[in-house]
Amino acid sequence: MTTQTGHTQAIRASRVIGTNVYNTEGEKIGMIEDIMLDKLSNGIMFAVIGFGGFLGIGEKFHAIPWSSLDYETSQGGYVVPFSKEVLEKAPAYTIQELSGEDGQRARDASYDYYKVQPYWY
Repeated sequence: MTTQTGHTQAIRASRVIGTNVYNTEGEKIGMIEDIMLDKLSNGIMFAVIGFGGFLGIGEKFHAIPWSSLDYETSQGGYVVPFSKEVLEKAPAYTIQELSGEDGQRARDASYDYYKVQPYWY
């Protein structure tokens, strides 16, 4: 079965991790570093997007709701419907903070900040 944009519903995490992410202006903003899973609801909590840093030093990570990412074949990566300014002001975390408190703090802050309907409702 395919999604509204014609993509399949199922995709291996190994194909997603390492994929570039672009903003609405077409600028590369980072790449998918990981995916956080919600074991209790069987949902994807969020994609972990790496922004900035050099060789992993000083890099911040953003929790972006999975439903906000749309794969764009022409760019060979995911596009998020957020401007550069919105992304620059978004909550940023270390990897340890993303998984702390079972990821719920980062998840809740992310869905609230980006104004995305939570999947757990």
